[in-house]
Amino acid sequence: MVGIDLGTSSSVVSALDGERFVVIPNAEGSSSTPSVVAFTEDGRTLVGEPARRQAVTNVGRTVSSVKRHMGTGWRLAVDGRTYDATQISALILRKLKRDAEAHLGEEVSGAVITVPAYFSEAERRATLQAGELAGLHVQRIINEPTAAALACGADWEDQVVLLVHFGGGTFDVSLMEIGDTVVETKATCGDNRLGGDDWDRRVAVWLATRFEEAHGLDLTSDPVAMRRLSEAAERAKIELSSATATEIEVPYVAVSGDGPLHLEQTLTRSMFEQLTADLLDRCTGPLRSVFAYAGIQRAEVTRVVLVGGATRMPAVSGLVRALVGAHAPITLGQSEATVANGAALQAGVLSGHIKDLLLLDVTPFSLGIALTGGEMARLIERNTTIPTKRSEQFSVTGTEGATAVRIPVCQGESTKAAENDQLGVLELAGRGKKMTIEVAIDIDANGVVTVSAKDLATRAEQSMTLTGVPAQRRQQ
Repeated sequence: MVGIDLGTSSSVVSALDGERFVVIPNAEGSSSTPSVVAFTEDGRTLVGEPARRQAVTNVGRTVSSVKRHMGTGWRLAVDGRTYDATQISALILRKLKRDAEAHLGEEVSGAVITVPAYFSEAERRATLQAGELAGLHVQRIINEPTAAALACGADWEDQVVLLVHFGGGTFDVSLMEIGDTVVETKATCGDNRLGGDDWDRRVAVWLATRFEEAHGLDLTSDPVAMRRLSEAAERAKIELSSATATEIEVPYVAVSGDGPLHLEQTLTRSMFEQLTADLLDRCTGPLRSVFAYAGIQRAEVTRVVLVGGATRMPAVSGLVRALVGAHAPITLGQSEATVANGAALQAGVLSGHIKDLLLLDVTPFSLGIALTGGEMARLIERNTTIPTKRSEQFSVTGTEGATAVRIPVCQGESTKAAENDQLGVLELAGRGKKMTIEVAIDIDANGVVTVSAKDLATRAEQSMTLTGVPAQRRQQ
């Protein structure tokens, strides 16, 4: 069994060899695989580095950052076929599986796959389905910060850890208590629409603006040019993590009546941080909220762990330090494989190779049902330890002429059902009469939700496991 970090920008596979982590190289010899899929004009499907290399010349048929679309209605139509985010992710996972089998010399059937801590039920379900489509038996879906804590904290005892996981597409923070044999997540918070990719796009648009000011040409309507600017922006972002200024050069980015035009621009770290200040501000809310959710004071934190490429930006580590204080040492994730290593460790626990380690995770959102008056009745509060099951009794009246009572299942924190995500509707037989029903919500260790309802008078019962895209989803 392997551990898989299915990332927004890149993905990593790890396995345990005894007590040692082994990061599995892909067919191209790299320890990480770009999370990119491309469909060529001649009918080939490329995944990973081959797809990334041709992205600039095949923009409309190349997909990256698909993780941001998991659990949504996003679709890609190409060559008369339509793909959703789950199917694209399955192509990535299939390559990871194939490369792992070639390296290990044996079939890989089981896996633990990581997801952002703030992934919704629909996003978790979509990830689970992607694994199944790829031919993997997904033994567990675990949160990325939890996996990172498992990998980093093997020798830690009696620690209160703030773990910040900031990758290409998502931002997660978790507060954890780590004991001798228990890793317990106390609370989690985050933003699934915030990551290093947003910094890249901001710089790319700035470069396009400066180019238009100099040459009078708008590059934003040219997808090939914008792809090149985004790649240049990413390189600049990485350089500015250690340097105070960088030179950005993109040759032959456009053509005018006088010939080819080149982009040359200096970007300082100060300018970069000013351009992206509002993005950094979005990190503040989750960092503050996680302490309130956990009921833990900042002074109680004994260690801070930063994982993911975006945490290398000095402004990010500076923000974390300013919020937490100087008393807690900061540990950087050992490598890009930190999350995958944690998943591999959990795989070892599930397979019985690792003893005396208990992982306690939480659900990131509250779950309940919509009542007749439009309010949401919460059965499970966010940051409840999973797996868990809660039930409650309600008095309902079936609609005249209807043969069933409709019970909308919702996810979110608003007291108004309409302001939350509707995950599905459970229908319980009942013809226009007043009923007393018992509704139960069950969340398994993967964060997948099963809802059941029972008429206490007739004992009629109905249940469903929520799948696919939410029936009604709030705009992010």
